[in-house]
Amino acid sequence: MPSFAGAFTALGELAYGGAQVSASVIDLDSDERVLSIDDRIVLPTASVGKILLLIEVSARLSEQAAPALEVLDKTPKDAVGDSGLWRHLQARSLPLADVATLVGATSDNLATNVLLREVGLDAVRERTEALGLMRTALLDLVRDTRGPDDAPQLSVGSTAELAWLFASLARGQVVDALTSSRVLGWLSLNTDLSMVASAFGVDPLSHRGVDHGLQLVNKTGTDSGVRSEVGVLRGPRRGIAYAVSVQFSDRSIASRLRVLEALRAVGFDLLEYVH
Repeated sequence: MPSFAGAFTALGELAYGGAQVSASVIDLDSDERVLSIDDRIVLPTASVGKILLLIEVSARLSEQAAPALEVLDKTPKDAVGDSGLWRHLQARSLPLADVATLVGATSDNLATNVLLREVGLDAVRERTEALGLMRTALLDLVRDTRGPDDAPQLSVGSTAELAWLFASLARGQVVDALTSSRVLGWLSLNTDLSMVASAFGVDPLSHRGVDHGLQLVNKTGTDSGVRSEVGVLRGPRRGIAYAVSVQFSDRSIASRLRVLEALRAVGFDLLEYVH
C-alpha cells in the first residue's frame, strides 16, 4: 500500500517554509480517508468554488427550472479579466449549457459572472448549505480588484469537504445522479493540469476518456499566493477523490515553482495509489 510519504514530505517542506497546506484523499471503494493533512482548516480556494455554481446550475436543469438552450447575454457589468475564452469571442449570447461548459473547460470568469447573475449568489449559498458544506463557500462574483466592501476571496473551502464533495459527485449523490453526471461532464473538459494533475501524464486538451487506465476529472483554483485543486482520479486498481490547497507568499517565481513541484509530488503519490 502506498504510504504517501512523498506528499507528506513535499507539503511539510512548504509548511516549514511558512505556507499553509491542507490535503485530503478519499478511497472511492472503501470510503476510507487515506490521506489527511490539516484537512479541516479553511483556506482560500480561488476558482475551485465555481464548482458550487455549476452544481446549482445543473440542479436547475435537472428540475427543468431553466432550459439548457436558454440564451444568456454577456454585458459590460459582467466583464472581467484573467481566465476564460468568452471575453475573446465575438458571440454576445450563448445557451446556458454552453456558458456552464466554458466555466468547466477554462474556468471562464466572464461566464461565471453571467451564470451568477442568472441564478444568484444566494441560491448558490443555499444549495451549498443544503449539501451540508459548512467550511466551503463561493463568496462573491469574480472581480478584477477587491475593495474593502468586497469579499476578500472568491471562494474558501476545507479539503475534507471538497474531497467529500467530489467523491459524492463521482457516486452520483450530489442532488441526484443526473445533476452529478452533468457537473462532472462540464469539469471533464478542464484544461488546467498544472498542479496535482501534472503528474498523471494525460492530455490537457483531451482527457475525457480512459488513457493508460486513468480517468481524471478536476477543478483548479489560482490566485496570488493560492493554488488549489480538487478532483477524481480512477485507475486500474482504485479510484480516489482528492483535494489539496496551499496558501503561500508568492514573492518570487522560485516560491511559486516550489509550490507547483510539491503539488506534482502529491500527484505522483496519487498515481501510485490508483495505478
